[in-house]
Amino acid sequence: MATTEERLAALETELRAVRDRLDIYQLTAAYGPSVDAGDAKTVSELWTVDGEYDWGRGKAATPVQGMVQGTGGGASSRAEIAQMVDGSFHRSLINNGAAHVLSLPHVLVQGDTAVSTCYSCLFRFEDGKFEAFRVTASHFHWVREPSGWKVKRRLNRLLDGSAEARALLATGIAGRLTD
Repeated sequence: MATTEERLAALETELRAVRDRLDIYQLTAAYGPSVDAGDAKTVSELWTVDGEYDWGRGKAATPVQGMVQGTGGGASSRAEIAQMVDGSFHRSLINNGAAHVLSLPHVLVQGDTAVSTCYSCLFRFEDGKFEAFRVTASHFHWVREPSGWKVKRRLNRLLDGSAEARALLATGIAGRLTD
């Protein structure tokens, strides 16, 4: 039978794992309301200083100098992520009515890194109703910093039947990082 100290150590380890997943759930849930509010500071601070957000830029377009806006693009730093939120394409979306909705992520924590996978749907308001404008597979690479969990890399791929989107989901569920 385990000693009290061993049982306490096991409980502390389990509590830390639960807390890590809860923190990542909370951060994931903060993205949609923050980006829809146009809060560039809060959104960008979800990432590491050199964090990457690739919402469709893809390998063929890398390396990219600076951010690309629109339905397929990317940002390579916290500053560029803030520029995306403040950019004309994003501002036109939220000023006309938009909702970025992320599903509950599947999270695998591995020490001071984690991988999470979820769906992301961007709804926009048009002609008096909401429509699903983009539905994507979303893969996050998280790192623990002294201030808490931050996104090191996020990749989104349209769920348009492509093998790339399906592979992104499978990679995340397996807890693997992307190339």
